[in-house]
Amino acid sequence: QVEIVSSGGGLVQPGQSMRLSCEASGDIYRYFAMGWYRQAPGAEREWLATITPNGVATYRNIVKGRFTISRDTTSDSAKKSVYLQMGSLTPTDTAVYSCKFRVISTGDEYWGQGMQVTVSS
Repeated sequence: QVEIVSSGGGLVQPGQSMRLSCEASGDIYRYFAMGWYRQAPGAEREWLATITPNGVATYRNIVKGRFTISRDTTSDSAKKSVYLQMGSLTPTDTAVYSCKFRVISTGDEYWGQGMQVTVSS
């Protein structure tokens, strides 16, 4: 069993930055790819970024250059974390953001609780 604790989110003004975090614990001694998604009101959930176990990051074009995904690098840690640093936020970034951990070998997926991010002046 994997448990994920999400943190971050809230209200931020346009142009500002925000960092989101997800920390997984439990049966985490497996190889994970980690990703971030968001769902805006009235829209489908969209993929934003992924980081592989080797630290290779890929991004959706609309966030490339503004958002940065990263992960903890402590290999012997009892917890694994993924982060999303968001910059130059605009009102169109307003959405519920969620993280996902995917086991490479089995495809099992674990989602963190969604976090509301509201960009407004």
